[in-house]
Amino acid sequence: MHPAAFLLDGLRRAGIRDVVTVEPVTGGLAALAGIATRRGAPPVFVKAFADTPDDDVFAAEAEGLTALRELGGVPTPDVIHADRELLVLSVLKPRPSSETFWEQFAHTLARLHLSTTHPRFGWHRDNWLGRRRQINTWSEDGFAFFAEHRLLRWLGEPRVDAALDAADRAALERLCQRLPELLPHRPAALTHGDLWTQNLLATPDDRPALIDPAVSYTWAEVDLAHVWTTVPPPEAQRFFTRYAELTSLDAGWPARMPILQLRQHLAVLAQFDDDWGAADHIRATLAPFRPLS
Repeated sequence: MHPAAFLLDGLRRAGIRDVVTVEPVTGGLAALAGIATRRGAPPVFVKAFADTPDDDVFAAEAEGLTALRELGGVPTPDVIHADRELLVLSVLKPRPSSETFWEQFAHTLARLHLSTTHPRFGWHRDNWLGRRRQINTWSEDGFAFFAEHRLLRWLGEPRVDAALDAADRAALERLCQRLPELLPHRPAALTHGDLWTQNLLATPDDRPALIDPAVSYTWAEVDLAHVWTTVPPPEAQRFFTRYAELTSLDAGWPARMPILQLRQHLAVLAQFDDDWGAADHIRATLAPFRPLS
């Protein structure tokens, strides 16, 4: 079935029967999505999977959007409908190409991270990163949490096992053992969890807004690393400077980004045939942790 027809059929099954047309949109990697034009009502954004998803994928995403908005003050789309098959949201705008917007986003993200510190790492439920479950079992130890649930968790995924050899896997385990030496002690904060630049949009009045979260309480720099390593536009440079100022980051923070972004590279490698260079990034980051020959 054509994506537009598939989404239209899902909207009708959900009881949204005033849709005139559905225009597919691109940009996401895991789901089908479109903008639905309605008679006498604002358009809506609709998302579904071509196959049957797990029961709580969209419920977990809707909960994450609400948590970012209510706990962290981050603008997110309104959740209009969420069930096992479909997620329907209010429509956001593309982000403006301006330094002012990115500086405003620095304030938004810093407020989220500074206002939501938590004594434990995790979340009250597992949720989803793309089509893979994100394990959020509570932990008092951020290093153990990141090692077990954000890095080593991906070993055993068929595509990861095919791409990484035994030396790569041993290097990842060695890196995990050394995390307390490599990363500073930081409290947990509420994080978006999948903050690549495609998930940053704008409200109708041009405020920064976020979509597609995989929330948990973990190190704030996990979000920063994702923006840093997913080709931010030139006008985003002020974002990094201002975020570092607002959160009192030390000057060495850029050197930590490849280690923190390992989690995302492993997730991409696990889920997609085209890994967009993820395997090469993983091997480069692991190289210092290989035994000397």
